[in-house]
Parts: sequence; C-alpha cells; structure tokens
Amino acid sequence: MTQALNRVRAGGPVLRLGVAVSGGGDSMALLLLAHDWCAEQGAELLAATVDHGLRTEAAEEARFVQATCAALNLPHRTLNWTEQPAGNVQDAARRARYGLLADWAKDEQLDAVLLGHTADDQAETFLMRLARGSGVDGLSAMRDDWSDRGVQWMRPLLPVTREALREVLTTRGQAWIDDPTNDDPNYDRVKMRRALQDLPQIGLTRARLTATAHRMSQARDALAWLAHDAARRLADVKGGDVQFAMPEFTGLPDETRHRLLAHAINYVSSTAYRPRYNALRALEDEVTAGQTRTLQGCLVSLTADRLVIGRELRAVKTLSCPPGAPWDQRWIMDAPQLSVGSKLHVRALGDGIQLCKTWRATGLSRSTLMTTPSLWAGETLVAAPLAGFGDISLLIRVPDAEEFRSTILSH
Repeated sequence: MTQALNRVRAGGPVLRLGVAVSGGGDSMALLLLAHDWCAEQGAELLAATVDHGLRTEAAEEARFVQATCAALNLPHRTLNWTEQPAGNVQDAARRARYGLLADWAKDEQLDAVLLGHTADDQAETFLMRLARGSGVDGLSAMRDDWSDRGVQWMRPLLPVTREALREVLTTRGQAWIDDPTNDDPNYDRVKMRRALQDLPQIGLTRARLTATAHRMSQARDALAWLAHDAARRLADVKGGDVQFAMPEFTGLPDETRHRLLAHAINYVSSTAYRPRYNALRALEDEVTAGQTRTLQGCLVSLTADRLVIGRELRAVKTLSCPPGAPWDQRWIMDAPQLSVGSKLHVRALGDGIQLCKTWRATGLSRSTLMTTPSLWAGETLVAAPLAGFGDISLLIRVPDAEEFRSTILSH
C-alpha cells in the first residue's frame, strides 16, 4: 500500500487524494490505510461512494460510509446514478461508476483516485476472462496505476489479500458491510470465488493465477510495441478517420492486425472497451469483402488503397457543446473573436455540408466531413473548417496520426 502511494508521489506532490468507498471490507480497509498515509504525508483525503440505485440497501451503505468519514474528519460525497440502463446492467453500472468518480475527481481537483481491488479480485477476474475465452489483453493483470477520463487511478491493494484486509479492520475495530450479492451464485464473480476454493488442489492457487496474469501483461506490452511499429508504417489520420494502407495491412499477423483495428475503433469512438472479438472478426471479413459496416459508433469501409475507420454520423448527430469545450472527446473548436458573446455551439456538420460549396476540394469524403465539428449560431452555419467553410485555425485540437500511434502504447 505505502509503496504504491509513494509511487504516485514520485510524479509530483500529492496534495489531494480521493478514495472510492462502497462500505465493503476491501474499500473500508483502503479508507483507513489511505487516511494513515495522508496524515503522515500531510496530504488531504476525500472519499466518495457511488449509489447506482440498483439495490435498496445502497443508500444505507452510503450513509454508513459517510458516518465513518465524519468520524475520521474526512469530506465525503455520495454520487448517485440516475439513469435506467438497458442491456447489460452490470457493465453499464461499472462504466457509470468510473464516469461519476471521474467527474468528482475533476471537480475536486484530485491528484489521484484510489480503488480497493485486491489480489483476490485479480485471480477472480483472470478466471472469469479465461472462461469467456479472452485473449492476451483480457487475461492480463489489472493495471495498478493508469490514466483515463483525465484522471489518475490507482489500485494500491492489488498485492494484498482480502483476508489480510479483514484482519486490519478487525484489529482496528472498524465495521464493514457485506454486499449480499457477494454470495449470489447467479453472478459470475461469485462462481469464480467459489471455484477458487477448490482449484489449489490441482495447483491453481491464487498466487499462481495472478503470476500468470502478470506474465500475460508482459506479453500484452510486447504486442503493443509491435502494433505501434506497424502503425508507424501503415496508419494515418485524416479528418478524424484512421486509415490503414492496403494491401500491406492485410499482410500483418492476425494478432497485430486485430489489435490495430480494435484500437482504431476505440480511438475514433472514444470508448474504453475493445469490441468483442467475434464481432471484430466478422466486421473485418465483411469489410474486406467490399461491404461497409458499423461497430461501436464507427463506420468501417474499404477504398482502393485504404481501410478506413471513421465516425458514424448517427453516433455524433446529437452531440453539442460550447466553443472551446471538447466535442466528441477528440476535437476542440474555438469561436471567431467577432462572435464572442453570441449563442454559439459546436455540433456535427451533418446536412450542413450542403452549404459548403467547395467541400470536394478538401480531399475528404462527404461521409467523413459530415461527422466533423462545425460552429453554429442557432441554425446558421458559422464555420466548418475541414469542409472549406470558415477559418481552419478555429480547430484548436484535431485528431492526428501521432496521437493515435502513441495511444496504442498507453492502453
């Protein structure tokens, strides 16, 4: 724990640290240990609890955490998820949790946010992904320190067992709340937790599973470097689209090609999770056969000499933001000085391309240009720089090839 927190200090002074606390044993132990460390280092600690609204007990658990934080003289905030998810509720809840915590961290200007995952979580996750047939990336160890959504995240308890954390709590007389879903066999994680009790009989101990996960992480990093090298030779970014040179791209090893294709989809759509492998393979087969396909908010097509991964218009059609704010995560568009104070907004060009008489001279396709940002005053088009309408300098942040290549190594 201390070693992990000292690592974050090595990058600069840590003045404000955040901790995500659910009320369970792991996160309550993290709260106490982080409180000790911050007291020693003279850093400020803030806590947050996410209430997804999916269980009636969650509100009481949040109040329990709040009361504990009050006794420790720590600021606490409950973050409520108000959406009604469709489809995979657990996956949607996990994404929402990170989103709510990221917004909280940025509001509070935190240097990092601590999460309470343990060595047991590492082993359980490995087994779950193995059961799903995951490849190298899926079987890799959880990252203990990474950046995402403009926030630094840390898992300082990954080397520590759940049992050891319960001993900390018992010794210090700190109560915790056991989530009843942790004993519900309908959840995959509970099934894996129970399976782990028997696996040591055949040599599959928690330590061996986590060691294998760490070796898979080393393999993942090596494969990422190979993909990065291929991207430097074959990848370009134009108008926000990622393009791979053909037929050289098809000559890459399957692993490298699929890694690049998945990463391009993540980059263009600004999503954190890779597409399902079977969906990725099916898309590749159909597109290389000459069909245009969509996946995860991207439009994937084939030209005479390029495989093109662009934004799907439907995915950005309703996105709007003020000038100077990030639009679709990858773009920032300014407003002309003469327009300061007027009610301007940035949105996808869409059908506004009809007002851009010289768009063909840009060399970009109509479908690409329609998904690029443009500046509007109400329903009046003010500027669409990539489509040849207005000052190109208004685009102050534009996706480029170097950014795409560098993110291959950071994911």
